[in-house]
Amino acid sequence: MTTTTTTTTTSPTSPTSPTSPTNVTDLYPSRGATEVSVPRQDPVVWGAPGTPGPFSVPDLQAYERDGFLAIEELIGEDDVALYRAELERLVTDPAVRADERSIVEPATQEIRSVFEVHRISEVFAALVRDERVVGRARQILGSDVYVHQSRINVKPGFGAGGFYWHSDFETWHAEDGLANMRTVSVSIALTENHDTNGGLMIMPGSHKTFLGCAGATPRDNYKKSLQMQDAGTPSDEALTRFADRHGIKLFTGRAGSATWFDCNCMHGSGDNITPFPRSNVFIVFNSVENAAVEPFAAPVRRPEFIGARDFTPVK
Repeated sequence: MTTTTTTTTTSPTSPTSPTSPTNVTDLYPSRGATEVSVPRQDPVVWGAPGTPGPFSVPDLQAYERDGFLAIEELIGEDDVALYRAELERLVTDPAVRADERSIVEPATQEIRSVFEVHRISEVFAALVRDERVVGRARQILGSDVYVHQSRINVKPGFGAGGFYWHSDFETWHAEDGLANMRTVSVSIALTENHDTNGGLMIMPGSHKTFLGCAGATPRDNYKKSLQMQDAGTPSDEALTRFADRHGIKLFTGRAGSATWFDCNCMHGSGDNITPFPRSNVFIVFNSVENAAVEPFAAPVRRPEFIGARDFTPVK
């Protein structure tokens, strides 16, 4: 049996203004004494059927069923060269490395991720506004969208660490205050994704069940979780049930390919011990009608470069 709780939290009054108190029903309880499983309470595709856009109707039907959709070529070779060069510029810039938005690999001390790249770089800001990208997000979410999070991920060869199994929504709900599953991510490959260099893995269909994890959220949990997931990690037993029910899909593809996936997909990636690097740009779009309130299961909000509080629509 599942239950819902009502949390006193805050709701945004404008893209940049302070928030005001309101009551928001917590449809997806998590970070409690025990692990809980809750059926999804929200649509997967929010847009009206047949809404014009880059996705076809069969594309959206597949996305609704599986929770993801892979595109063989979202951007072309010239685009890949541009974005890869910008990635290299950012990760070799001492000022960027010193910025709190840069996360380093614990073992090698190399940059692992740089957050809020659409604000740091006009090159990546233009990618966010590209209709091939934001147009698809609007189709799925059925509204204008803003960027909840953006980052470049660098997974060099010979030892770059992976990310353990998790649902992004569990974290964004518990720690950022996203009330509903009205958020979509796109991972755009800037290097080839082999089946051996630590690629993205998703459990198809897992997006239709919310897994509320056990254990309270430590204060400033983000400082540890960006390097290694701990709070918000499902149990081995739950992951086994999910994998038995849904299976696991590993994504491969050449540079320029992309994977769109729902915020509640159970996903992860392995270590990269090959010589072949794996880099991508990762953009999270959230509906402006689902703007963040106060965290549902954390003592404080995460920093804005991880969970945005500027809800200005992408134009």
